[in-house]
Amino acid sequence: MSAIINPETNMENQSTELSDVREMLLSSGYAEKAIEYFLTKPNQGPLEGADLVTELTGPCGDTMKCYLKVNEGVIKDTKFQVLGCPGAISAAMALADLVRGKNLSQALEVKDGDVFRELVQIPDQKQHCIRLAVKTLEKAIREYQDKSL
Repeated sequence: MSAIINPETNMENQSTELSDVREMLLSSGYAEKAIEYFLTKPNQGPLEGADLVTELTGPCGDTMKCYLKVNEGVIKDTKFQVLGCPGAISAAMALADLVRGKNLSQALEVKDGDVFRELVQIPDQKQHCIRLAVKTLEKAIREYQDKSL
C-alpha cells in the first residue's frame, strides 16, 4: 500500500517548520536580515566556471569553500559552500553580496565589522563565523593573485 502525499499539507508543514526555525533564531540573537540570509542561502553552492576554488576550516569545525569568478581584477561573482551553523552560513552569504562587483583590493578591505553590519546582529558566540568567512575570502583572493602572477 502506498501513502498518498497531500502537497498542501506538505507546504503547510514546511511553512510551520520555517516559522519555528525563524523563531528559534530570533530568540538566539539573530537579526531578521541574518535569518533571511540563512533561510534563503542566495550565494550558496558551486559556481560554474570559477577561476579559483579554495576552502578553509575554522577552529569550531565549520568549513567553507569559496568560489571566485574574476574578470579584469573585479569579482564578477562569488559563492560559498558552507558546512556549518546558521552564523557561518549567513556570514558567507552576506560577504558574497558585499564583495561582488568590487576589485580585488577593495574586496580585501571588507572586514568582520562590515559583514556584522550587513547581518545587523548575530549572537556574540557566533562572531568567529564572520571571521571564518572573511579569512576564506582573503585566502581565495590571495591564491587567485598568486596564480595570476
